[in-house]
Amino acid sequence: MAVPRSEKSQPSRLEELRAEIKRHDELYYRQALPEISDQAYDLLRKELDRLEADLDPLGLFSQVDEEKSKKTEPQVGDDRLESFASHRHIQPMLSLDNTYDEKEFFEFDKRLQKIFGTEQLCYVVEPKIDGVAISLTYQRGKLITATTRGNGIEGDVVTQNIQHIEGLPLQLSEPVPETIEIRGEIFMSHQEFERINLEREKNNLQLYANPRNLAAGTVKLLDPKEARQRKLEIVLYGLGACNPQNHFSNLSEFHQALKNWKVPSVEYFRTVPEAKDAWQAILELDQLRHGYGYPTDGAVIKLNSFAQHAEAGTTAKSPRWAIAYKFETERQETTLENIHLQVGRTGAITPVAWLTPVQLAGTQVSRASLHNADEIQRKDIRIGDRVVVEKAGEIIPQVVEVVLSQRSPECVPYSFPKTCPCCETSLERSEGEAAWKCPNLNCSEQVKGRLRYFASRGCMDIDHLGEAVVDQLVDQNLVTRTSDLYALTKEQALSLEGFAEKSAENLIQSIEQSKQRDLWRLICALGIKHVGAAAAKDLARTFHSLTNLSTASFDQLVSIDGIGEIMARSIREFFEDSQTHSLLEEFASHGLSPEIEMDRSTGSPWSGKTFVLSGTLQAMTRDEAAARIESLGGKASSSVSKRTSFLVAGPGAGSKLDKAEKLGVPVLDEPTLLAYLEKPETL
Repeated sequence: MAVPRSEKSQPSRLEELRAEIKRHDELYYRQALPEISDQAYDLLRKELDRLEADLDPLGLFSQVDEEKSKKTEPQVGDDRLESFASHRHIQPMLSLDNTYDEKEFFEFDKRLQKIFGTEQLCYVVEPKIDGVAISLTYQRGKLITATTRGNGIEGDVVTQNIQHIEGLPLQLSEPVPETIEIRGEIFMSHQEFERINLEREKNNLQLYANPRNLAAGTVKLLDPKEARQRKLEIVLYGLGACNPQNHFSNLSEFHQALKNWKVPSVEYFRTVPEAKDAWQAILELDQLRHGYGYPTDGAVIKLNSFAQHAEAGTTAKSPRWAIAYKFETERQETTLENIHLQVGRTGAITPVAWLTPVQLAGTQVSRASLHNADEIQRKDIRIGDRVVVEKAGEIIPQVVEVVLSQRSPECVPYSFPKTCPCCETSLERSEGEAAWKCPNLNCSEQVKGRLRYFASRGCMDIDHLGEAVVDQLVDQNLVTRTSDLYALTKEQALSLEGFAEKSAENLIQSIEQSKQRDLWRLICALGIKHVGAAAAKDLARTFHSLTNLSTASFDQLVSIDGIGEIMARSIREFFEDSQTHSLLEEFASHGLSPEIEMDRSTGSPWSGKTFVLSGTLQAMTRDEAAARIESLGGKASSSVSKRTSFLVAGPGAGSKLDKAEKLGVPVLDEPTLLAYLEKPETL
């Protein structure tokens, strides 16, 4: 029996869970680069809910719960990016509660029976599509805007990136409501996904992980021309706001209207008289889904009647009248040919199964995660075994179990190496951690990982520094740490395979241009544990230079919204390391020491003022506006609070504007902000 965590350890675990979930939200919603399956994420969420419930009797969360009860925004993930204009949904765009268990599905039905006082409720059953949630707003039948889910209240306007989708009607035929929001999913077919990856493979470019991630990235491309080069598809199934409200009485009528409008809709749609029939439809859909052109990972069950939707209501996150039943992930049997150890940029050793290729969830799989040494031992995985592989959430292949009945006598227990497979340094493992690590920071695989991360689009965004180039730079000992990039010469670049005069010049120029990157990008590129792009921006806005950040105290760090104790400790440990000191000195010697310039005079009317920018600005981007505010001594923040001095609201300001008005925060429009920027002393 597992030993329960002590009362003392629960608050610590709670903070760890919140930080971990926040990181996965950032990876999934904003970067479209999830590291774990939906099911693994759901388990983390459930553990968090249980832990909060366990600790509540101790009074530790009374204040938190009070604040939660005041919130009116849906508690869903947030996919919004600063570079996109925002649009407020007429009706909030919620996420669905989900279950993997038949018993829980029928408990959902029993809860609704109690609400309506009847044992028989009419449901509809349709596929749960693993794509990018989208909301289309039509006025008098004309498509006005296409918006991502965002935070459930407002999302990013991506109309320009999806107008080219084949079958998407820009005009609905009569009869049509005055205004209607139609919800659905943007997806990429397996065939198109494989076509794009084949082209990238020919050009020695890194392959995309799966269709869902690629679709999400394509929807958020800043260049619509590039988006048109990839074939996105759409399927629509959900109703948001509708004016007049009584235009449809139930979902069955709405789906018939979708067909009449020739809108791409789901291939499977069943109306059933009660829950037991809904369950049979779920089982039927599980058999049919493999033939669909889009990734389907479950079934969605909804009450048919819109009147019952209104009566059942919603929670802060999900409608009470709907649930998603997640299917068991697809599994295949194959042979584990070898176990390869990968060394990450932090030194973590990740074992990877090399498999006899097998078709799984629409793609060919030849590699799968084995997680860590303990997992290999627990499952007794051996080279040469027949193993069962699944694509968890149709994202990350992993070895589930060994087929012991087919084990050969030649298969011996796997002995996890004691030394790094790259530099042969003895591996170490800290107490409480699952992964073995190589402590040698000069290990070439770690150096390569740090360089790739440093140069990536989300960090220093250095063009012409791809994976193959990084490998050559490290293998030829031209670069041993990230600061060495700035000492690289054109002559050294010419020594690289495949480099000519022009390509060498381009590489050196890109590295030189990166010296002008924003401070937050360099903070993010340092690879501080737990610090992603959002935290890096907060740190840059607060401390204005690497020098100030490097000397910031623990108390100063935790006083920043979004910086918890775990992240603060990680930041302090990073900057207290002697190797960090020498790295920052080398950066500075090469001219890489960005600062946010600002007037520190306490006499400046901008000093100590906090501005929040929301909505679309016409004369400049929000980043440009934030830079000008900070140059005058003000602070640009991402969230509205009692400490906010001004909200600058452009079109689509949405929930931030509502909150500012509720808190009595002064609201400026863009012309007023421009006037103040022109004459700073008048603020």
